[in-house]
Amino acid sequence: GSLIEQLTTEKYECMVCCEVVRIVAPVWSCQNCYHVFHLNCIKKWARSPASQAEDGNSGWRCPACQNASVQVPKTYTCFCGKVHNPEWNRNEIPHSCGELCGKKRQCLDCPHLCNILCHPGPCPSCPAFVTKTCECGQTSHSVRCGQSTKIHCSNVCGNTLNCGKHSCTQVCHAGKCSPCQLTVQQACYCGSSFKEVLCGSKEEFSDGFGSFSCQNICGKKLNCGRHNCKQVCHPQPCQLCPRLPQVVYRCPCGQTPLSKLLELGCVERKICTDPIPSCGKTCGKPLSCGSYEFIHTCESLCHEGDCRPCSHTSNIYCRCGFKKKVIRTLGGLFFLLLIAAITFMCDKRCNKKRSCGRHKCNEVCCVDTEHKCSLVCGRKLNCGLHRCEEPCHRGSCQTCWQTSFDELTCYCGESVIYPPVPCGTQPPECKKTCTRPHDCDHPVYHSCHSEEKCPPCTYLTQKWCMGKHELRSNIPCHLTDISCGLRCNQMLKCGMHKCKRICHKGECLIDEECKQPCIIPRLYCNHPCMAPCHPSSPCPTTSCCAKVRYPKKIHYEVTAAISIATKLTDLQLGDSVEISRLITKKEMKQARLQCDEECLALQRNRRLAEALEIDDNSDPFNIHSSGPKYSDLLKEDARKDIKFVSDIEKEMRMLVEAVNKGKHTKKSHCYPPMNRDHRRIIHELAQVYGIESVSYDNEPKRNVVITAVKGKSICPSNTLTSVLDKEMQSRPAPPLPHYKQTDRSSGNSGLCKPLKEEPVIDYFDVQD
Repeated sequence: GSLIEQLTTEKYECMVCCEVVRIVAPVWSCQNCYHVFHLNCIKKWARSPASQAEDGNSGWRCPACQNASVQVPKTYTCFCGKVHNPEWNRNEIPHSCGELCGKKRQCLDCPHLCNILCHPGPCPSCPAFVTKTCECGQTSHSVRCGQSTKIHCSNVCGNTLNCGKHSCTQVCHAGKCSPCQLTVQQACYCGSSFKEVLCGSKEEFSDGFGSFSCQNICGKKLNCGRHNCKQVCHPQPCQLCPRLPQVVYRCPCGQTPLSKLLELGCVERKICTDPIPSCGKTCGKPLSCGSYEFIHTCESLCHEGDCRPCSHTSNIYCRCGFKKKVIRTLGGLFFLLLIAAITFMCDKRCNKKRSCGRHKCNEVCCVDTEHKCSLVCGRKLNCGLHRCEEPCHRGSCQTCWQTSFDELTCYCGESVIYPPVPCGTQPPECKKTCTRPHDCDHPVYHSCHSEEKCPPCTYLTQKWCMGKHELRSNIPCHLTDISCGLRCNQMLKCGMHKCKRICHKGECLIDEECKQPCIIPRLYCNHPCMAPCHPSSPCPTTSCCAKVRYPKKIHYEVTAAISIATKLTDLQLGDSVEISRLITKKEMKQARLQCDEECLALQRNRRLAEALEIDDNSDPFNIHSSGPKYSDLLKEDARKDIKFVSDIEKEMRMLVEAVNKGKHTKKSHCYPPMNRDHRRIIHELAQVYGIESVSYDNEPKRNVVITAVKGKSICPSNTLTSVLDKEMQSRPAPPLPHYKQTDRSSGNSGLCKPLKEEPVIDYFDVQD
């Protein structure tokens, strides 16, 4: 009744999706707990790994009662199962066919079918009355059909027991009577042992010779009266003596009939104790140690009794066939060889990948062909909280099937995701302003978020720099360490120097000593000491390394003064000194500074200026005051490949003239792929011409595309090639190369090697 009311009013919820079951939705009902589910939901549940039974072979489990089912529901039927896809009728129960149920009731002994209309849930108990007898069948009573209680009387059962000899002595009871508990003594076939068994059991059977076999040697006297039976305790009479003359027709090895041996003079046997004549041939009986491929035979001469131990060897292989082992049979049985072959394993480990593709087999002496992985996957699922519990597999793991039935809200609680919430679901987005506590009192502009840390505050404030040099404005609130870019200039611990670092945080020198040059003037030349800072010790007495500039005339006078000062010691002793000879011609020659290449170039320019009547301060070629400025590095690269630079400049001038004269505001040109040095030249020339340049693609197909913009790109008055030509004309002739003088004793001489050029970095040629 509760199911009918909830399905009719659409208040019944599916346990899989937690949605209301509509009256027109296809459903499926469990026949064990009678819960109703959406048909599509139960199909998905039955295919999921979470629904599988624990033993893995019993099908899928019902979400409500965990009852295992083998078949997955495929069609939508009414509750009684007669009609497929039943149509909804307002006057009938939803999902029912409106006909009689007709299902068999749960009571096993009720023969009547359910007589109410098609309905959900279990069928009601049968209302009919029937006459039933008690368990022993001696009395009868009228009870309701389907009543589960059994009828018992107070009489003794009296039914015959299983032995057929005795009767049951219990009071009227349910089920079969218990087996007879009386015991009977039995003897074995050979009569050497006895045992007691229950009356009426299978062990009580006897065939006249005995009831069971004691598994010992029979030992009864054979018909010959001289030998005993060597068979295991057996039910039938003992066999004839195997050594009777009328039984033995051949020699012990079986190759020669005794009739032929009698013809050869052998004595005829009269009784069973007479020896059996030997034929003298090799025995050749198959031993039990051989195999199906190679049978070992006895190598002794024809003899009576058991054969001697085998002297052959047998080869057995490990189960994977990698190693072979040789063993001596020693007359052992064949099944012992099989056991040795099965138990013999090599120490080779299998290096093949398992079915998961992640782990190696690593089995010793492996004979597996599929190499299934028995480990648990253990990788994290998409939720990031749980791990995959399936056997290790290939590919991605399935989505997490864990579900939460608690509401998932944002931090402020405005946005809510109602259950069921799949595992790993992120909190909902909220458009309200963040309500978390903040470190500052500035207004909050970011929305509510699920992260524990709020975004940094970007409110613009005024803050002092780290060195307290100036108060900086428009500084975001979250920035704490601000550098003004000025020099620190704080006095160091030495008390002589100031910090030369850019505005920084913390102390200037923490664990280091001041290493700036000492600025205390020297005693004789007044130049600074220049030794590493030594605040607690006097300046060291070292020679001054400061460079001074002397003109030629002053240099000559200083040299003369030094020469006179050296002669004063002779004057103090009373000697006369000739002043005209104080400085010799050789000393005068040594005192003069030698002219270098710069002097020669200045003299040449001065002579040309005087001849052309040009003032030294004038700029006739307008080189210093106007025109583009080309870097020394660009000029040096251009001198190496002047033709390439000329072609590039010609192309750039044509592009600039075309965009300035045409209707379009932009024009581009793509250069072919080239090396890094050529691309750098194009980038630097593009800056001079006001052209945009960008590098595209990767090496070795990297190229440069230039774009001229109308009104921005210009053609300079002096091209790089013209500037280089003018510099070449004004430059003096290069001096002859100097050769490096080596030791004459070695007899070798070599040229001075030029210094290795530093690698040039193209700061324009970067990835976009």
